[in-house]
Amino acid sequence: MAGKEQIDLVDDFAYPFPVTVICRLLGVPHEDEPRFHLWVDDVVNAIDYNPRTDPKEKLEKGIQARNELRRYLGGLVDQRHGRPAGEDLLARLANDDGPDGRMTDEEIVATANLLLIAGHETTVNLITNGMLTLLRHPQVLQRLRHEPDLVVPLTEELLRYEPPVHIIPWRAAYSDIAVADTVIPKGSRIMLMLASGSRDPNRFHEPDRFDPDRRDNQHLGFGSGIHLCFGGPLARRETQIALTELARRLDRPRLVADPPPYRRSPVLRGPVHLHIEQGDGY
Repeated sequence: MAGKEQIDLVDDFAYPFPVTVICRLLGVPHEDEPRFHLWVDDVVNAIDYNPRTDPKEKLEKGIQARNELRRYLGGLVDQRHGRPAGEDLLARLANDDGPDGRMTDEEIVATANLLLIAGHETTVNLITNGMLTLLRHPQVLQRLRHEPDLVVPLTEELLRYEPPVHIIPWRAAYSDIAVADTVIPKGSRIMLMLASGSRDPNRFHEPDRFDPDRRDNQHLGFGSGIHLCFGGPLARRETQIALTELARRLDRPRLVADPPPYRRSPVLRGPVHLHIEQGDGY
């Protein structure tokens, strides 16, 4: 991005960075990104499929893309059998015996599918939401340039204030649950409003204010309990590196449009593109 007066933070940085990382960790050839990018887009677009308002084609494309992605990952797992363990995560999973025995290929493919999609899709949003928030709070961006250690609490505040995942719609009550004065019957479908919970005024002082110095910041950005995001530490580190370097390297960055165009999904929140000018402009 050096020397470019205008950049798209999503296409130029926030997407390529975590994709490169997760491909290297898993052992997915980065040159295959154009193939799985299309599949991942269709899978993600079908996450919030509503049969009452969405065309059936949306769901069908998501199912087809998921099957294509699984076949592709299955081929990579087949290639790993017999290779020395330790070369990449797929090779380790395909050749190592864990305490409960070796995973089946179906289990490895299912795990790789989750890690590949979740390993970059939400982090793209977190980095983009983070830079958008910093550009809307230039005094915090200026602090980050001179106080790089600020990025640790700042990232936690971003996970509370502008998280990449707003809703988890796939939970069910295993028993009757009492919440305040309401009983949720056993078997009921539950939609967890994580972003709303992270702005609960009974838990957070001035919850609608972005405050990187916020203390006791027990947000729900990565979920909670046994469902706590497995990739949370990686997403945190990627975001910390990304925002620190963007703050240090970009030359007087400013938004071209505010608000930027957003994804249509109510589950995953983030700009489709984030156009930024830097330097003296045009």
